[in-house]
Amino acid sequence: MRAILQRVSEASVTVNGQVVSQIQHGLLVLLGIEEGDGDEDIAWLSGKISRMRIFPDGDGKMNESIIDSNGEIIVVSQFTLHASTKKGNRPSFLRSAPPLISEPLYEKFCAAMEEELGKPVGRGIFGADMKVSLINDGPVTIYIDSRAKE
Repeated sequence: MRAILQRVSEASVTVNGQVVSQIQHGLLVLLGIEEGDGDEDIAWLSGKISRMRIFPDGDGKMNESIIDSNGEIIVVSQFTLHASTKKGNRPSFLRSAPPLISEPLYEKFCAAMEEELGKPVGRGIFGADMKVSLINDGPVTIYIDSRAKE
């Protein structure tokens, strides 16, 4: 399971001209689910994201988590995070889990994030053509892979 975290001062997801999720201060999480991902990946990644100290404290140093800073989260499913560009110029997405596997895991991940935060998280619409807007704060962008556990 891979995630791109972007610290944002605002973010939104629009589908068919309608805003389906919108936040101010917080994180936009782009989530890629791979064949073989499961509950252990969800638990590790949701815990890591909720405790990652990437928000400024009173001195302006990155010492606070999303929980400490009372931020919000939007989670957007993004199968392209598992693109392979090894051969040719057209990416292969064979490592991405198919929708029958990835959609339930996406929903479980969102539920795990809500449990970690103690409040609802915004969502994109799984499989939809989404327009994602954000103002990256910092900018702070972090890549996490549950298989690497770095």
